[in-house]
Amino acid sequence: MTIDHLGYSVSDFAASRAFYAAALAPLNMGITSEGEGWAMIGKAGRGSFWIGVGEAPGPIHVAFAAATREQVRRFHAAALAAGGRDNGAPGLRPRYSSNYYGAFVIGPDGHNVEAVCRAASE
Repeated sequence: MTIDHLGYSVSDFAASRAFYAAALAPLNMGITSEGEGWAMIGKAGRGSFWIGVGEAPGPIHVAFAAATREQVRRFHAAALAAGGRDNGAPGLRPRYSSNYYGAFVIGPDGHNVEAVCRAASE
């Protein structure tokens, strides 16, 4: 992966922090560090995605890698339970590639958040 980390501003930090913490937990991601109005989210003590207080940009798309299709399904369920809106149920997306298994939700600021597994099967 050539990107070290990604971040963007959110309009309601508390709501976004709660949403991403819940939605990304099935991908074994969590809050790795945080301070006044910002949080870094990642795996095993290394953040790769941050959110912070500010004027939220127009909707963007961010896709998080999942190791299994089950993680994609759990991400989708957790994101919906945390207040996300469905933007594509878990399933194969052969228009992207033959093994592309993804799920999409709209987060608190209107961003399209995805989990994708590229493994051939479970």
